[in-house]
Amino acid sequence: MPSTVTTTSLADLPVRRGKVRDVYDLGDTLLLVSTDRISAFDWVLPSGIPDKGRVLTQLSRFWFEKFKDLPNHMISCDVADFNLPAGVDRAPLEGRSMLVRKTSVVPIECVVRGYLSGSGWSEYQRNGAVCGIELPTGLRESDKLPGAIFTPATKAEQGLHDENISYDEMCARVGRELGKQLSQRSIDLYTRGAEYAASRGIIIADTKFEFGLVDDELILIDEVLTPDSSRFWPADKYQPGRGQPSFDKQFVRDWLTQSGWDKNSQPPELPAEVVSKTRAKYIEAFEQLTGEKFAWK
Repeated sequence: MPSTVTTTSLADLPVRRGKVRDVYDLGDTLLLVSTDRISAFDWVLPSGIPDKGRVLTQLSRFWFEKFKDLPNHMISCDVADFNLPAGVDRAPLEGRSMLVRKTSVVPIECVVRGYLSGSGWSEYQRNGAVCGIELPTGLRESDKLPGAIFTPATKAEQGLHDENISYDEMCARVGRELGKQLSQRSIDLYTRGAEYAASRGIIIADTKFEFGLVDDELILIDEVLTPDSSRFWPADKYQPGRGQPSFDKQFVRDWLTQSGWDKNSQPPELPAEVVSKTRAKYIEAFEQLTGEKFAWK
């Protein structure tokens, strides 16, 4: 099994550590380093998933290039292009790092749902709606929705839960014109991504996007349609009326739930088998979606 990179350190560069990324300030640009940390139920787990960060970075690169007609923050994923201090070891950054433009981050998680699953299914069972959007009666778990729906959420500080909000509340926070752009662009991106993924045998049940502003221009940022930001299902195993097997970290969530962990205390170490299978699932998703061989096997 390859080694796991769960933290990075680059000379004395300013760094902000998120749940899974280390973000370095290079002055006019940022360097995003996707580590192999994995989070679940708002906890960063003590076990990392080897090469997970490379999958997230390389899959985001693929989508940014595929959606190149829409402005995004990616500058380069080639470590030779990074303006780093002399003596910095670039080897650990290979494959897991992206040089990006700085933006003013829009504080909204732009969630798009195409299928009824997860928290959306739970809410639908209670009141027949998802995030205030009424849906037809009689839908089953994992059913495809009549059309993709946009369900925004607040972008929470680390350690706190994102909170679903209505479309009107989002507009009250960011302005109606920007809110309209966020909704339209998110649904467009989801629709295009889902159609392409379907041609590769993968259902994208739901996902979330993030956006930033540069000189009042809305651009796509962060990660795009990855196993961390999306729910991927194998199309050949799809059967509505139940939960679906997945390519994402649902495998880890399921193990944690079955382990007896209370979700309020420090999470347990993942068994080696769970780590290995999760890594394999991430790589399988990458290869199936992109048609590329994962270079770090």
